[in-house]
Amino acid sequence: MTKLLESISGPADLRRLDRAQLDQLAAELRAVIVETVAANGGHLGSNLGAVELTLALHRVFDSPRDVLLWDTGHQAYVHKLVTGRLDRFATLRQAGGLSGYPSRAESEHDWIENSHASTILSYAHGLATAFARRGLNRRVVAVIGDGSMTGGMAYEGLNNLGHSNTNVTIVLNDNGRSYAPTVSLLSESLARIRVNPTYMRRQRKLEEFVRDLPLLGEQLEKGLEGAKAALREIFEPPAFFEMLGVRYTGPFDGHDVEGLESALRNADQFDGPTVVHVLTQKGRGHKPAEDDPVKRLHDTGPTTKPGSYTAAFTDALIAAAERDPSIVAITAAMPDSTGLLPFGERFPDRLIDVGIAEQHAVTAAAGMAMGGLRPVVAIYSTFLTRAFDQINLDVGLHGQPVVFCIDRAGITGDDGASHHGVLDMALLTKVPGMTVLAPSSYQELAVMFDTALSITDGPVAVRWPKTAARQVGPDEVGSGLAARRVRRGDDVAILAVGKLVEAAEDAARILADQGVEATVWDVRCVKPLDPAMLADAARHPLVVTAEDGIREGGAGTAIVDALAGLSDARTAPPALVLGVPVAYIPHGNADAILADLGLDGPGIAAAVLRARTAAPVSAE
Repeated sequence: MTKLLESISGPADLRRLDRAQLDQLAAELRAVIVETVAANGGHLGSNLGAVELTLALHRVFDSPRDVLLWDTGHQAYVHKLVTGRLDRFATLRQAGGLSGYPSRAESEHDWIENSHASTILSYAHGLATAFARRGLNRRVVAVIGDGSMTGGMAYEGLNNLGHSNTNVTIVLNDNGRSYAPTVSLLSESLARIRVNPTYMRRQRKLEEFVRDLPLLGEQLEKGLEGAKAALREIFEPPAFFEMLGVRYTGPFDGHDVEGLESALRNADQFDGPTVVHVLTQKGRGHKPAEDDPVKRLHDTGPTTKPGSYTAAFTDALIAAAERDPSIVAITAAMPDSTGLLPFGERFPDRLIDVGIAEQHAVTAAAGMAMGGLRPVVAIYSTFLTRAFDQINLDVGLHGQPVVFCIDRAGITGDDGASHHGVLDMALLTKVPGMTVLAPSSYQELAVMFDTALSITDGPVAVRWPKTAARQVGPDEVGSGLAARRVRRGDDVAILAVGKLVEAAEDAARILADQGVEATVWDVRCVKPLDPAMLADAARHPLVVTAEDGIREGGAGTAIVDALAGLSDARTAPPALVLGVPVAYIPHGNADAILADLGLDGPGIAAAVLRARTAAPVSAE
């Protein structure tokens, strides 16, 4: 029997299906997603929970004429499958295959790649405004969920939609979780308070006291009931949205296609923005994803791999926190993948999850530092850039000793262009007073974290990649802010940052076979640069820098500027800066991408030989 999913070439095919066929299709979609994610990795729970919702959306609205927008985009696997991409779905997150997020390059049904949360309502406002001004009868639907409502930009979008009375249907996909349990009062009802024993005892005492008052008791009792009703209206979802000028409907069962279709059609009849509040179960239909509260809901595989840089950070943080009770850890809804769950288990009152609110996380950290705490902000490089203004002006300008622990720095691999962390060094090195450290091994990270905590006159950033950390002996670990010379040679100096130290060592061995002897330095401290390293590099006839960050304005250009400014150097040596180009790099294996960019051992060696051939140099 031919699978029903194989007969779906586009959204129009969904509209001919009856209820039984929709149930069959939902089961097939879940099976394909589980199978593919098991093989390729990816976002499991959010997509299993959005199956019926996606079917209803595509049966009611006419994509791509009507615009379906997803926040975050990692819940759009079902959307991909029903918009003609089944035959390529097995390539999900593979080099040259489908992106793990919507992609304009893949399909006319994909309007944006939205992997940074809380942005979709602003997109929706802009698109709907453009359609209205051009007289186009095209509907805009924004699906927001998975914790995205905790981000401040979502509130900005809601406020502007309500103020402008723009026609947008907002589907609030409420599954109660982001990467970790959602940090927001929006999805909590007063029922949680009303079942609190302390609250109930105090309420009864107050009611008895009011009731027994002579003459005024009956009137005051009625007033108390009215106040309780008003509080319910203030804190429950209808009032929250309607105070912003956004109509609220729901909540509706997010796994009832027929009911969802009715709710969506009704909402589409209203003028102005309308919220359709949908309750879904993350991980629905796959028991491991339903049962595990964190690990199997977001990205598959171990959240913190043993021997990884993240694992080294976890161990170092817990050890430091044992010694120093002022240390607190801050996450923006990602305690699992940034390695903070073990810390939270050991110190539950010292782990602060602010939700998907990176800007708030950074400024709150500045306040905590001002108040005498030692805040450690654990964050992905790609998300750190959302809060650069706060890093620069709230932390840097005030000289606060906030420690930024930056995971997934450099080329990250299979999550695509929006997840590569290539801007952090170029940006952070421009913040006055900022110290930037980059470990090249598991053992280096622990040393650098302790160094970061010892600096009290300004912020410190420690950045590391997603890829595996190499293990080294005690004699291959540096200290403090000093660089570490790995190898001596006279023909070329290679100054490498972070994980590219290993590639530089490979390059040096390749060059030695060609008769070229290289000095290799592990830069370790990108800012401030080690004067001893610079002085040694200046004696070579050629200097090459290598980093897994953006080349323009990054570590290498800072090194070249510093070499040119050495007072005891008559002329700066020729220099070659190797790094990531200014481009949006597609997804693929991280090391393969670096090799394609010439940032592996053979690539660095080849660049050195080309430079020597173009401008022949000899050792002095």
